[in-house]
Amino acid sequence: MSPSQSTPLDSYAMACRQLDDAAAHLDIDPGLLERLRLTEREVTVNFPVKMDDGTLKMFTGYRVQHNDVRGPFKGGLRYHPDTDLGEVRALAMWMTWKAAVVNIPFGGAKGSVQCNPKKMSRGEVERLTRRFTWSIASIIGPERDIPAPDVYTGPQEMAWIMDTYSMIKGQTTPGVVTGKPLELGGSLGRFEATGRGVVIAAARAARHLGRELENMTVAIQGSGNVGGVAARYFERAGAKVVAMSDSGGGVYNPQGVSSAKALACKNQYSCLLGREVAAEDISNEELLELKVDLLAPCAMEGVLTEANAAKVRAGLVVEGANGPTTPEADAILADKGVLVVPDILANAGGVTVSYFEWVQNLQNLLWSEEQIGQRLEEIMGKAMDEVLAIAGEKKVSLRTAAMILGVNRVAEATKLRGIYP
Repeated sequence: MSPSQSTPLDSYAMACRQLDDAAAHLDIDPGLLERLRLTEREVTVNFPVKMDDGTLKMFTGYRVQHNDVRGPFKGGLRYHPDTDLGEVRALAMWMTWKAAVVNIPFGGAKGSVQCNPKKMSRGEVERLTRRFTWSIASIIGPERDIPAPDVYTGPQEMAWIMDTYSMIKGQTTPGVVTGKPLELGGSLGRFEATGRGVVIAAARAARHLGRELENMTVAIQGSGNVGGVAARYFERAGAKVVAMSDSGGGVYNPQGVSSAKALACKNQYSCLLGREVAAEDISNEELLELKVDLLAPCAMEGVLTEANAAKVRAGLVVEGANGPTTPEADAILADKGVLVVPDILANAGGVTVSYFEWVQNLQNLLWSEEQIGQRLEEIMGKAMDEVLAIAGEKKVSLRTAAMILGVNRVAEATKLRGIYP
């Protein structure tokens, strides 16, 4: 199933099912469970943007705030033509659990705009970003809700958001977003954080299986901020990246694909296929079914499904994307003995270093890249150990174990705060 075939509502249903699976192992009051299931606030905005040809075009954007019991709302902003409210609702819920799993003081939120930035000029994307920021400015802020990069957004979009918000507030406010350029208060290591965290989680999981990343074969679906960075860190760890892909397709070479050449081709030609890369062309669907030691889905949600899970030949799946595996696929992979490191743990490096950036902004600090890397290793490693311990104790999958850890922390914080008035 391609990402476009996975309906937004399916993502939210999947998130709720994962919540119920975790709650079955916890003593949670039904009323509290219902609170955890529902979002706190959902904002839909329709706004005009002046296009390069002088015409006005309407766009729809969303910001969903799921839960802020443990701290300000936190979550990325994606630009994608297929996004919808149901998808964003699920992603916001996953952000809540993700922040709780790595035990950082954030809640969960997510945002999106229905658009295709690949078919828009830089000026059009800037005007869209600034107008969307103006539309949601009343509900974001350094102590309220902090957006960050996601699919098809990056440091430049965050810079535009920060500048627009700062103009509205009348003062420079770098803490309103994370994932900014270094020149505007961004953190060293933030761009690499999610992909690097995927490799940290993969290394811990490999050791749990009695392996090391060195000489393991790896297939990566996705070559953006997560997949592209993960490829480089896998190579540094001694693993052999044999396949990579982007939205248009992928490349495969059993002897190893040079991630540097593949990503250079992507930057130059907007695709990985052919173009100086010594590899054969494959589809995204074929990449998921390659015989490799480790599969890292790092693109969109809903790519591992009941239809293709039985064809997965990797022994270890590490989810760099949010929600890439459906519950039906989870069950099939478990029956096959495949170890799945879930998204709320595997890709938590991004929100972790976002927290570091936020702290630096609030306190006017600048940590070194070495400090960032060390702190990230410590936090991701501790979370991985806690999840593995819960999985062993309760005889559940790593996904259910991670959900138990995250949901329990949010539930306990909710009970301690109480209900007011």
